[in-house]
Amino acid sequence: MSKQQLVSQEESPERSYFREYDPDAIAQYYRVRPWLVLWRTIYVFWFIGRFVLRLLFDHWRKATEKNKYKRATELRQLLTRLGPTSIKVGQALSTRPDLLRKDFLEELVKLQDQLPPFDNGTAFAILEADLGRTPEEIYQEITPNPIAAASLGQVYRAVLYSGEEVAVKIQRPGLLPKITLDLYIMRWAASVFAPWLPLNLGHDLTLVVDEFGTKLFEEIDYLNEARNGEKFATNFRDDTTVKVPAIYWRYTSHRVLTLEWIHGLKLTDTEKIKAVGIDSDEVVRHGVNAGLRQLLEFGFFHADPHPGNLFAMPDGRMAYIDFGMMDQLEESVKETIASSVVHLINQDYYALAEDFYQLGFLTPDTHIEPIIPALEQVLGNAMGESVGDFNFKTITDEFSGLMYDYPFRIPAKFSLIIRSLVTQEGLALSLNPDFKIVEVAYPYVARRLLKGESPEMRRRLLEVLFKDGQFQWQRLENMISIAQTDGQLDLLPTAQMGLQYLFSPEGLYLRNQLLLALTENDRLHTEEVQRLWELIKDEFQPQHLLDAAWNAFQNFSSEQVAALMKPTLSENR
Repeated sequence: MSKQQLVSQEESPERSYFREYDPDAIAQYYRVRPWLVLWRTIYVFWFIGRFVLRLLFDHWRKATEKNKYKRATELRQLLTRLGPTSIKVGQALSTRPDLLRKDFLEELVKLQDQLPPFDNGTAFAILEADLGRTPEEIYQEITPNPIAAASLGQVYRAVLYSGEEVAVKIQRPGLLPKITLDLYIMRWAASVFAPWLPLNLGHDLTLVVDEFGTKLFEEIDYLNEARNGEKFATNFRDDTTVKVPAIYWRYTSHRVLTLEWIHGLKLTDTEKIKAVGIDSDEVVRHGVNAGLRQLLEFGFFHADPHPGNLFAMPDGRMAYIDFGMMDQLEESVKETIASSVVHLINQDYYALAEDFYQLGFLTPDTHIEPIIPALEQVLGNAMGESVGDFNFKTITDEFSGLMYDYPFRIPAKFSLIIRSLVTQEGLALSLNPDFKIVEVAYPYVARRLLKGESPEMRRRLLEVLFKDGQFQWQRLENMISIAQTDGQLDLLPTAQMGLQYLFSPEGLYLRNQLLLALTENDRLHTEEVQRLWELIKDEFQPQHLLDAAWNAFQNFSSEQVAALMKPTLSENR
């Protein structure tokens, strides 16, 4: 039997049985194959146990510092030896400085794209089995050896007969049997050992394994990755700062992915980036803005932005590759994240605690009041003396201690978000050690709220601007000032949308509240209005104001205007 037939037969039973992650189906499959489970469990625990004993021996001999780099290398080699599931766990840990010490982190980063390749003959046999043609029939040229090898596959550089330069990703053989067996053992271990682990997850540890398993199954289906890539590209189709490679569907299958070759430099190649004249600060801004748009605008975000998946283009654009691990946020989650950032900056810890409750970090039966002083102390320290001192790494470090004393938990989806944010911030800091993510993030969030593009986002803005029934003039002033800092806030469209909202039936409450705000405490708040006008006057010429007002009003019929005036007239009576 040929190698191609072996490769084709090797995965067909498992792939038909496990189309998507189903822990019950996996458990049913392995319950009748206990010898596989027993042998794999002994193998894994033997090598992990030996490594743990070496760490303990170093501690007893007070040789931890002396052997730390040696142990870090051994950990990377151990995870590589244990296979793709362990490598993916190692990749996730490589972006968690709150969980692992620095020497381990630096070594585990090599798991991103510096892994041993598998046999080229096997790779090309998989390609031929899936696409029905040999590499020579599909590609005008293809490198004889892979140019990169990762946990789930390896990449070749090729040229199509039509002339396009492409990357060809071919999956490692036999992945499904290995992954499903490891997930079954991990889930069993999670259910048995969770009560003895120092974790405060707020839910069953098996749910974390299930989330990991779901994402891993999505990642090993290259057709799913191709669909994700096209969706990501559609979201950024009008963004000139982001590059997404095109997918060649004709040469793509479950185990083979052909996509446009990206001519760029890894974000970790700081010397090369400087040498070719790329503005690293500009690349950082583009990357952070793209990350914020993913989380707060589209809700569809890249959950694995490690150094091997992000590139700086010669023209300053940020290029994304590898769309296997993506996630989708609900609209309410996006809006709550936006308002929580503003509440954090405003140091409104009660509102922030409410946001944590809405996002699932606190259980419904949690009493918020006792937690607020702890939030104020921990997050106040993380914020530092100014907004510019804020960074996600500090927040993560401070929060890890808080979780042991209070009923906080990390929802499974947010572990991906936190990982994404911390990783992107770390990459930005590698390009610019003085980079402050809030200097880009907060203006973006402020603009999103000020524009109020959806009813829910407008409601979030009102929650920020009104506290205990009183209008917070200083907050509005701060938001406008910060939103203008990067020169990307266009106040005319914002004012037009604001006028449309203000004179709509939905804006009745705001009209009344603004009248009260202008006259509260028995005085006319002309000083506050004057300060706001000083902030925005340069952007508002009389003709532009008239145009914005006219565009807002012409969207209303005479019947709608009469309906708007009716409540006001009745109130005056």
